Amino acid sequence: MTDVRITLGDVTLRGTVTGEGPTVLLLHAGGERRGVWVPVAARIAAAGFRAVAFDLRGHGESTGEATVLRALADDVAGMVRREPAPLVVVGASIGGLAAVAALGEPDIARRVAGLILVDVVPNPDPDRVRAWLSEAGLRGRRTELVEDGLAAGPALHATAVGSEVPMLLVRGGRSPLTDAEVDRFRADRRVAVTCVPDAGHLVAREAPDELARIVSEHAGTWLSTAQAVQSAFDL
Repeated sequence: MTDVRITLGDVTLRGTVTGEGPTVLLLHAGGERRGVWVPVAARIAAAGFRAVAFDLRGHGESTGEATVLRALADDVAGMVRREPAPLVVVGASIGGLAAVAALGEPDIARRVAGLILVDVVPNPDPDRVRAWLSEAGLRGRRTELVEDGLAAGPALHATAVGSEVPMLLVRGGRSPLTDAEVDRFRADRRVAVTCVPDAGHLVAREAPDELARIVSEHAGTWLSTAQAVQSAFDL
């Protein structure tokens, strides 16, 4: 593992790189830090990928404030631009929402071979989210970011629906995500869905082996397809 840092404007993001090969960018959930990805990254690296995990702004060792989704999305865009294309992005919870927002920029979408959303849809039910946060004792944490992300839901849904980037939704078997939310997303956007039965919302923490297997399998397929397309254009 190698520690890295990138500076985006007045914010410095600290990250860790594990392995060599095509890049898989790992974006953690709100309130977590990049260390949650360590066991996942190790298994992805063993499968032949370069796993890159950053602390989001305002989290862990990264500087800045995490109060609006747009700032996180701009950071994700900065991360993507610094990696060799094509790459795969994996975003858990708020990290997934930031990734979807970043795909709204055409140059970012062109660089991303696939997006894996971990237990999050672009337009979750606000009342369900607030109720779950309250039950989990998390309602008072990062309230500004949560509310901003919820308000952005319709726009994020539109971005996801309009994007040609392949997407996979990984859902925990004990997830607070509802069937109605998943069905609403799938009604408008072709997206594969897979379930990790032994996990709740924090799949990377609760089922790292299974998540790493899913990520490695889909990353391999998507990256092979993207490289084949690029080779055809280069002829």
